[in-house]
Amino acid sequence: MLDVRRLRLLVELSRRGTLAAVAEALSYSPSSVSQQLGLLEREAGVPLLVQVGRRVQLTPQALVLVEHAKAVLDRLEEAEADVARSLTAVGGTVRIAVFQSAAHAVVPQALTLLRDEHPDLRVEVTEREPELALFDVAARDFDLVVAEQYPGHTRAHREDLDRVHLAADTIRLALPPATVTNRVTGALAAASDVPWVLEPQGTASREWAEQLCREAGFEPDVRFETADLMAHIRLIRSGNAVGLLPDLVWAGEPPSVTLVDLPGHPQREVFTSTRRAAAARPAVVACRDALARAARATATPAGR
Repeated sequence: MLDVRRLRLLVELSRRGTLAAVAEALSYSPSSVSQQLGLLEREAGVPLLVQVGRRVQLTPQALVLVEHAKAVLDRLEEAEADVARSLTAVGGTVRIAVFQSAAHAVVPQALTLLRDEHPDLRVEVTEREPELALFDVAARDFDLVVAEQYPGHTRAHREDLDRVHLAADTIRLALPPATVTNRVTGALAAASDVPWVLEPQGTASREWAEQLCREAGFEPDVRFETADLMAHIRLIRSGNAVGLLPDLVWAGEPPSVTLVDLPGHPQREVFTSTRRAAAARPAVVACRDALARAARATATPAGR
């Protein structure tokens, strides 16, 4: 009989690539992971790992076993969800990964709803970049992720994860509060000779922002680079930069900078994602419902 816990280690190794990464993710020592996988080899009766340089590689037989192990783990998760649905109260723990502006705008109100409606439910929230968070949800490090994607930068779909639309978040040009503008289409090009603040290189938001500026005929003079949108607001508000800000960052409150509509009124999509096997779990359903209600309650910033 194959041990389910050891099967999970094999699945994690197929996802993460190294024994050290598996050990770190699951709070084991690398030697313990290696030992458990050795026991799994004996249970399976076939070699599962081969040494390639300083790393291990899965054998063809291990890859076959990984696919069956994924199905087993999914069925166990579905069984847990069915048992949970038979209870009258929603409880347990839900681990949510969320990007910054959603954590700022949507999560607090969602947590208040969950606290009032499901007092036995424990919700743990961690700020995480969407690309990493989607991987972590698939790897069972989190139960639910709130992620986003920018126009023309659709994130890859995973067969083991679902995707549910949460909100359409309008993005606007943000200028210092004293700026006088007639909100004309050329406002973006008019910001071609001033300092910019953008998110770091390699992020979807940065790639989208640079492409938008290039379409307007210039390369942005990026002097400030940070993933912290609160820092973006402060730099823009103090007159040291301009930038592009999504409406969610204001959490429904009046903005403290001048916002200008962009041509075409671009929006990023905010969505939630979980393992398909966990989607029917009452605690996950409750969290999604609370997040959706909180997102609807977050108004478009006034006073633009």
